[in-house]
Parts: sequence; structure tokens; C-alpha cells
Amino acid sequence: MTDQEFDILDELYFVTSFQELQQKLEMPEGELREALRGLISMNYVKCLFPDQDTEVPYDPGHFEVEGHRYFFLATKAGLLSHNTL
Repeated sequence: MTDQEFDILDELYFVTSFQELQQKLEMPEGELREALRGLISMNYVKCLFPDQDTEVPYDPGHFEVEGHRYFFLATKAGLLSHNTL
């Protein structure tokens, strides 16, 4: 896990919007999207859209267009990995 991915997981103990993540981590949008893709592919983060209560499967096309409106939450696997480092 990269330092960047670790920092993202650190913010995802509770549901957090893409915009909040971007502001807190001060990461460029493209960089944040790429890091989130990696965490999602490892099953460390789940996607919520269009609200913070609706989990959706990761869809690369939809994420590319609407990713800035997504919410995210660390999964149990993500939290366990985060806490063992």
C-alpha cells in the first residue's frame, strides 16, 4: 500500500465524499481517482452513489464521468489492512 492509499483509507472510516477527500488530502483530481481505483480493485474501498446510503458496484465509465459525485467508505478488509501497517 502506498502512502497515498494509506492517507485515503485514513479518511474513510466514515462515509466521505470525493470532494471532501480532495480538500482534506489536497490531491489533484486525477491522482485521487487513480488511487481510489487501486483501493477499489483491492476491495479496500466501496463506492456509494448517488447518496451516501446506496452502495454501487464500481463501473469505470460511470466513475470517470460522475466520480466527483461519489461517496466512499473503507471496507472491513481495507480497515484491517490499514491498521496492520
